[in-house]
Amino acid sequence: MKFIKNRIIFYIFSLSLILASLFFIFRFGINMGIDLKGGSMLMVKFQDKRPNIESILEVLRDLNLNIICQPIEEKGIILKMKDISQQTHQEILKRLDNLSKINIETESFQSIGPTIGKELTKKTEIVIVLSVISILVYITFAFQKISKPVPSFWYAISGTLALCHDVLISVGFIVLLGKLYNVEFNIPIITALLTIFGYSINDTVVVFDRIRENLNKKTEKETFEEIIEKSIRQSFLRSFNTSFTTVLPLIFIYFLGGESLKYFALTLILGISFGTYSSLFLAPQLVFNIFKKQEKQKVLTKKIK
Repeated sequence: MKFIKNRIIFYIFSLSLILASLFFIFRFGINMGIDLKGGSMLMVKFQDKRPNIESILEVLRDLNLNIICQPIEEKGIILKMKDISQQTHQEILKRLDNLSKINIETESFQSIGPTIGKELTKKTEIVIVLSVISILVYITFAFQKISKPVPSFWYAISGTLALCHDVLISVGFIVLLGKLYNVEFNIPIITALLTIFGYSINDTVVVFDRIRENLNKKTEKETFEEIIEKSIRQSFLRSFNTSFTTVLPLIFIYFLGGESLKYFALTLILGISFGTYSSLFLAPQLVFNIFKKQEKQKVLTKKIK
């Protein structure tokens, strides 16, 4: 496979996924969890067989709480709803007791006000912006020694674009799952996305570092395209094996780790997988495109002179 010559195919594939993710985000919106928008969460466990979800929602329907009910393990459920009073809390427990005909066990109950949710959202936005700026500055300074034939700043831009590609596609998938299965965008998922920031850029830096090494060793006959091609091939197995061994335990966590870790693990699986893809099939190709554009500008400048 030619990584540079086939770059248009990789661009089309990535652009298709990005457009699909943007469509999901703007069409369906992000299904914010109660830890971001505020609300109450009640976790209960039935002593006998758990009633079906439709029956549970039906007995609580007239309370008008916009309840989301998620099963956990064999006999438990999590109820997520807008903020409720103690009286409403007891009424919910009473109705669930009547439905099961055996006393249920309350595992936990927590309430998060909308002010706390807004504060968490604001802090998350600040963390994301600071992370992107830090990555740009780090790569720019780390690759100063290879300012030719492409300035180090463009390595930073290419790496950051690849990073945004990974995170945006992962968010798009979560939004789609939110529409189909009521998956909520919560703190664990945000934590996973921030982890992807570090993991994805690390994978890209490894490829860039190999380009730097090969540029320092280049012969007069070697072109920049050949150096990038060789660097990607040299990094391919390392990147794939590292990602595979990371994703493998996450797959087990997704299936065996319980409801609280399920979508945290899934977000990481998506982000790491696309991060590996972008570090090999997107970021180096963007650097090469910048090089080609610079070469064309030099030719045009010579012709004008």
